[in-house]
Amino acid sequence: MADPARHTLPLPDYDQLPIGGLESRIRSLDAHQVEQLLAYERSHADRVPATEVLSARLDQLRSGAEPSGGDPGAVRPEQERGRSGSPVSPATSPQPFSPPPHGTPDQRGKPKGDRT
Repeated sequence: MADPARHTLPLPDYDQLPIGGLESRIRSLDAHQVEQLLAYERSHADRVPATEVLSARLDQLRSGAEPSGGDPGAVRPEQERGRSGSPVSPATSPQPFSPPPHGTPDQRGKPKGDRT
């Protein structure tokens, strides 16, 4: 059964929001809205990183900080799920390193038993 409180949250996708995107997404919220999220978090998942971020923002707002636009480029759940693999491409990869065989082209290697 779905929790009806979830539908009244100031961030509709809060339950799927990764912690990494939470801090910038809550910047646009006022103190009352952050309090709503904090109460919801504490009564549901009660994730320590989430409660710390929400509590810190609430303290900032109570100390006179103003809501701002937040970061619209912050990671959203649909972006997080779509990521996979490495961002490195063949064009940005370094050339593989392979040490030269015994000696270099201008200085030939010597067999082990030869000390001359």
